[in-house]
Amino acid sequence: MSGTRRGPGAALAGESYIIPDTLFASINDGSTWNSAISRLSDVLKLPDITTRHGLKKVHARFPEIYKKLNAAYNAGKRERNEKIMGAVVGMMVKMCSDAILRDKLFEKGMLKKITPLLDLDSTRHLALNALVMITHHGGEQARQEIAHQLNKTLVKLVQDFPDDPKVAELAIVTMDHATEAVIGSEHPPPLALVKEIDVQSVLAATVTALRKPTVSHAMVTHALNLLVCAPQNCPTQCKAVRGLTSLIAAFLRSNNVSIRATALAGILRLPISECEPDTMHFDPQRLMVAASTRPPAHLREILLDYGSERSDINVMVEAMSVYTEAIMRAMRDRDMYALGKKLEDLTQRAEYVIAEGGWQDAGGRVFAPDQLGDVPFTRWTDALPLCVKALRAKGSKEDLDGADILEMKFLILRRRLPEARTVGFAAIKRNPRLAYAYYVISMGADVEEGLRAVKKGLKCPKITPFVRNQMLWRATSHAAQRGLTILQEARDGNMEARAEGTAFLMSAWEDTKTFISEAPPDTRHMLDVVGWYVLLTVLIRGPELSEDLHELDPARRKIQTSLDFMKFIGYSIKRTQLSLARDLLLSLYTPGAKEWGALIKRFDDLDRRQGNGGASRASSSVVDDDLSEWLGNVSIDHTNHHADHDHHACGSNTPRAEASASVETSSYELYRCSWCGNPSAVLRRCGGCGKTRYCDGGCQKSHWAEHKGECKPRNR
Repeated sequence: MSGTRRGPGAALAGESYIIPDTLFASINDGSTWNSAISRLSDVLKLPDITTRHGLKKVHARFPEIYKKLNAAYNAGKRERNEKIMGAVVGMMVKMCSDAILRDKLFEKGMLKKITPLLDLDSTRHLALNALVMITHHGGEQARQEIAHQLNKTLVKLVQDFPDDPKVAELAIVTMDHATEAVIGSEHPPPLALVKEIDVQSVLAATVTALRKPTVSHAMVTHALNLLVCAPQNCPTQCKAVRGLTSLIAAFLRSNNVSIRATALAGILRLPISECEPDTMHFDPQRLMVAASTRPPAHLREILLDYGSERSDINVMVEAMSVYTEAIMRAMRDRDMYALGKKLEDLTQRAEYVIAEGGWQDAGGRVFAPDQLGDVPFTRWTDALPLCVKALRAKGSKEDLDGADILEMKFLILRRRLPEARTVGFAAIKRNPRLAYAYYVISMGADVEEGLRAVKKGLKCPKITPFVRNQMLWRATSHAAQRGLTILQEARDGNMEARAEGTAFLMSAWEDTKTFISEAPPDTRHMLDVVGWYVLLTVLIRGPELSEDLHELDPARRKIQTSLDFMKFIGYSIKRTQLSLARDLLLSLYTPGAKEWGALIKRFDDLDRRQGNGGASRASSSVVDDDLSEWLGNVSIDHTNHHADHDHHACGSNTPRAEASASVETSSYELYRCSWCGNPSAVLRRCGGCGKTRYCDGGCQKSHWAEHKGECKPRNR
């Protein structure tokens, strides 16, 4: 009837459900969220959605239940009853713990119901809690939609309420979840999309909020995750935010090793957009020129101390000369067996010795076979298959080893690595102590398989210095990458994962020190290994190091020496990800420690209290509503969140977070093979004593002669 005022229980046009007036009488500003939601459920006759059985009923009656909730929200909005609006949102968010219901609610426009609540003082915290819950349970699409629709709003909230730590905490947690869903993939998102979700403002607001003395544990861990995720695909936006890069470096001084691993991952990501591939173009003529030139005095002294005859450049030049002479002799005497024995030795003596060559005219054109007459091969590397055949024809164990080595080398030269690795696997079945085969196997893409191969190879009794150094170099890279990944993915309180990740890092760190002390100072891999040594020393020792990193002064000198050798020899010096990350760490560490030292101390204090049984929610603000408890008591401190929310980096709220490096690494040996030292979480225990651990039966068999004297059966 025209001009008639609708009562509280009236329905809007198009609504098929009328809200009973009793709802408005029982839910008012004085109601707690728990009581409001409970009353809403009773009046609307809704299932108990805190149980699995209740959620099944929601599935069966979804259209009816949604109509009721939608009508209640509209009625609350019409009557300006903010408590009813919030209670409806709370009910819907609780349903989001079910992925199917979450998707249905998003299709119905649930975000449009949450957004207005962000502007109301009485419901702001509730709405932010709801967004945390949704992004915690939500799939990629839901989180991406929140980033699109609400990032700018959330940034403004952080800016408008600088003295409300709860707003900052919940907004940053939500922005972390949502923004990472857009920028966290391997492939960069379109620039327009990065601007649309306002990544730079998100990062700037996050860094500014971290300067507050009231930061919470949850806010810091989520903020760090966001900051280390962004550099890979949004480098320009990261560089534009003052203090961001030094902040990442500052977390390398945290007591928590998982936090340090996350920060190091961020340091490694920072230069991705400007790094060069680590490609190598070997110029033998440039090497010969360097060998005939007197090196600078400081390099000459280093070579004399090491032993000039063992230097990389001298070994390579001598091997190249022997190679050329052996090829010439084979062209004359056709003795492929003798050539094979010589090439087997050279392959294991130095890099780039077995090179392509051929008979050429004055203009550099290679002669065709019919121009050369009766010759066994025209291109020099074509001699390798002939040598393999000759060695196999002899058939002794040593000859079969040599044949396998040359076949693998030939396949690598022809860029047929998968076939070379297949030969390698067959070779170690025949002779488990053939070091070169393990080296070739380690060239595959599987990091753990490669690491296992080089660790076994390093235990082989007959191994040349060149092959040993190559395997130490590979072992360092493989173990460091795997350890970082494990620590970043470790879930809260997972001390086993923490010990396993540390085992990989300790293995890599030990191998860097062995390589640096043993390898020729002029080897081209020295720069990479010293780079890993710098990164791993900071990661493993943590706050034990001084703020000025004077402990790494010898490493700094070693870096400069390596650069000088590379320039002298003529090796190209690439701006690789590792070298740029190394320089970034060394330049950012001290400024970061000074600028952000107070934040790191506060975080470590919160981390320690939480690890020692403190509150599950180490927030700086008092929990002033009971919604989060009703939503399922989901602690937003769990930085791995949900199984389908896979962070690229995360913090860790583990016990004993305040431990020093010596305590953190005390159990890492439990995750390393007792024979070869390979780190792994799937080692086999000795069936006798149950103490020693092995990669497989091969390692156990190799260790038995040493272990049998101390292998005492366990008490039954």
